[in-house]
Amino acid sequence: MRSAPRPPTPTKGARGKLARFLNVRGDELVLCSGTTFAINLVAYSWALPRLKAGDTILVSRMEHHANIVPWQLVAERTGATIKVAGIREDGTLDLDALHAAMTGDVKLLALTHTSNVLGTVNPAREICREARKRGIVTVIDGSQAVPHRKVDIAAIGCDFYALTGHKMCGPTGTGALWARREHLQAMPPFIGGGEMIKEVSFDGTVFNDPPHKFEAGTPNIAGFVGLGAAVDYLDALGMANVEAREAELLAHATEELDKVEGLRIFGRAPEKAAVVSFLVEGAHAHDLATLLDLEGVAVRSGQHCAHPLLQWYGVAATLRASFAFYNTHDEVDRFVAALQKVRKLLG
Repeated sequence: MRSAPRPPTPTKGARGKLARFLNVRGDELVLCSGTTFAINLVAYSWALPRLKAGDTILVSRMEHHANIVPWQLVAERTGATIKVAGIREDGTLDLDALHAAMTGDVKLLALTHTSNVLGTVNPAREICREARKRGIVTVIDGSQAVPHRKVDIAAIGCDFYALTGHKMCGPTGTGALWARREHLQAMPPFIGGGEMIKEVSFDGTVFNDPPHKFEAGTPNIAGFVGLGAAVDYLDALGMANVEAREAELLAHATEELDKVEGLRIFGRAPEKAAVVSFLVEGAHAHDLATLLDLEGVAVRSGQHCAHPLLQWYGVAATLRASFAFYNTHDEVDRFVAALQKVRKLLG
């Protein structure tokens, strides 16, 4: 027996808000726990059934682990190989080398829109255009882009775009995958259960239409209502205003940090988000982070889920100071003053 029509889901409002925010259709937007889940969804439902020995997955050296490990798992199971596109010392992609690497064996390109370590904003629209000419499917990790600038997915022209809600002032455990409608229709479900079905019998199951086909189980209702509220908040601020404010903070922080003796900044791309990864000569990143914490300054130390990138730079860890529209120039100055103080303590 076919089940009765369902009432509108509690997540419908959040889906609509997010779709308008990103300039996409709501029925192409899969709500999920975040970018990691979204990329794994593409890996297991799109790539795993399609790739084979002799195929290549192209990634960049600046990727987060969430955009590396799923492709390694797919490659192990299909016989496909992974090719790495290089970067320059300043943290920018070598676009000529990237385009040259888009050979006939490349079936998928996985690329971050904005690096979580370097802050580099990659020209996703240009790259996706070149990939599309060659028939390469594109997966864009938008975790660090969506919270900091206006993202128009339709204009980018990718095949898949992943994002995380808590990075855009929303609750943890929320996010989304946007995918072209034809991909969602052709892809098999990733997880089975309730909601993702139209009809179930012991002889078989008729799956729900996308995007619900990929949203098995009880949704994170409270989380997605919160994500909808976060979208309203960012919309009211205006993403152009957010980007401009953060650019000011980045320029000020970079200018002041360049005055610190022995400090090295990783990533000086001309187009960059408001994040600064750095080291100070003679001081371990974790020691500096601990001492800065005692001064009331919160930075992150470590490899930032980007081991291959830091290995390429030849360092074990960096500190990362991240700025957002709600920070002030005074806070930047207090951060740099605290850094100067603890640097002296460490000799």
